[in-house]
Parts: sequence; structure tokens; C-alpha cells
Amino acid sequence: MRMLKTVISLAAGALLMAAPAFSQNENHGQGQAVVTVLPSHGGEAPTNLSQQDFNVKVNGKLSTITNWTPLRGANDRLELVVLIDDSARSSLGTQMTEIADFVKTLPPNSKVAIAYMQNGMAKLTGPLTPDHAQALRGLRLTVGEPGGSASPYFCLSDLAKRWPSEDRDARREVVMITDGVDYYNPHYDPEDPYVQSAITDSVRAGLVVYSIYWQNRGRFDSSMYETNAGQNLLLQVTAATGGNSYWEGYGNPVSFEPYFKDLDRRLQNQYELSFTSALNGKPGVEDMKLKVSGISGKVAAPQQVLVNRAM
Repeated sequence: MRMLKTVISLAAGALLMAAPAFSQNENHGQGQAVVTVLPSHGGEAPTNLSQQDFNVKVNGKLSTITNWTPLRGANDRLELVVLIDDSARSSLGTQMTEIADFVKTLPPNSKVAIAYMQNGMAKLTGPLTPDHAQALRGLRLTVGEPGGSASPYFCLSDLAKRWPSEDRDARREVVMITDGVDYYNPHYDPEDPYVQSAITDSVRAGLVVYSIYWQNRGRFDSSMYETNAGQNLLLQVTAATGGNSYWEGYGNPVSFEPYFKDLDRRLQNQYELSFTSALNGKPGVEDMKLKVSGISGKVAAPQQVLVNRAM
């Protein structure tokens, strides 16, 4: 009987020792983020960065950085969609040359597509292709019909859910050209459900979103208040995904060229950050904060990331 009790005690002890290890494995997740590191005051971008220079917290808890890879050379697998609001004022035609020039200056191996926001959907004019001349054949003047986009955030969600590639290792970037006004909720609301859905869908799809403000034909962006609302909603999306918003006051910019110059510089100075973190329940979109030490320059990182179950 004493021997039986000893065996039972040993077995129970083994189970207790094994339980935390199993629980620990189940409660850990992993994720990735595209981080942009820009030089300060026009200087050279830092080239000796390492994961020791960064501190990552997911949902307020310290995470472990597992990889820090420059997205250059063999790792530069860029997929970029220029998403244009088809309700934009026809004067956008003055910027077509700048859009085309930007696409032409992208690295030869990058894949590009042009899409238009129409009735809540992202209508692609062709597939993602490294043939930039072919992609630009889809570039045309906007229709300029008020409300034709329904909501630019519907269109972004649609693009995120139907991204025209299955390559999850590629760097996925979007340039939205729109006024950012949500026609279903035209007043500024930081908790706008359509904006929040677009952010969640974009993060799940691994998109880095940039926006260029251009007024639409509709009545909603005719006031300073609505213009400000649209710009702030766009800023929410770009900040959450690690991108950037471009605008010039409350009117249309004279040229997109300075924006594309800055965007090109960002694309050339991006890194892939991989990390492990605590997983609270099911995999999903979580808040992320990145702190940097010892770096002279500007760092842009997404405020939200997708955390999956660790493999």
C-alpha cells in the first residue's frame, strides 16, 4: 500500500510539473510588424540597428524580439496597391503624372496594382505585377460621382480581405488617395465602427496604409469641419498600421511629388520585426508599443499587430 501511494505521488508530481509547461506553450503567441526607421535632418539612415535597440510591449506586457530583418535585397518582396477614390474631384488628373512617376521609380522586383474605390469595394484594374508599365495602364481619370465610394473604409476593408496575393511573406503596402470622409458617419468619431473595422481588417492582412488627402465631389467635404474629420480618420488608420498621412491644410495639394518622395524614402528604410508575446485567449489584433534607444532618427511602427498562436 505504501509503494502504491509513492507511485501515485510521483505520478501526480509529474503531472503538476508538466502542466505549467503545457499552459505556458498554449499562452504564448507570435507576431510580426513592419517598422520604418528614417534618418534625422536629412542624414543617413542608421545601418547598424539590432533587436537590442528596441523594446516591444503588446497589451502593456513586455514581449521578446526574435528577429530584426532589413527589407532590402532578397528580403525586399514589396506588394503595393494604389487605391484611388473614384469620387475624387476630376482635378486629380493633374496628379496622374506624379502617381505614374512614383510607380515607375519603385524597385523593379516590386509588384504593383491600381484600384479604384467604387460602391464600397476596391475595384482592381489588374493583378499585382512587377511589370509597372502594365499596372499603369489601369490608371485613369476619376469618375467624380458624389458618394460613389460609399465609404473609403469599406473599400479598404474589401481590399484587405481580398488582397490579390497569397504571399504572406511579402511586404504589403497601400496608398489611399481620398478625402477620408465616411459618408455613413460624416462627423468625426474616433470610435467610428467602419474605421475600426478597416483598421482590424488591415492589421489582420498585414497591410501598411498610407493616405494622401484629395477632396471629393460630395457635399460632406465642403466644410472645414468635415475636411478635418476626414483627415483625422485617415490618420487613425495610418498610425494604427505603421504608415503615414499626407495633407496640406484644408485644400488639395499643388503636387503629390513631395509626398511620394517621402514615401519612397520610407519604403527604402523598413524592417521586419518578429516577436513572441503572451496570448490572451484566441489569436487576434492587439495593441503594440515600440520604444527605441540609442537611435538618432524617426521610427514609425504600427500601433496594432496580429498575434497568432506560437508554432
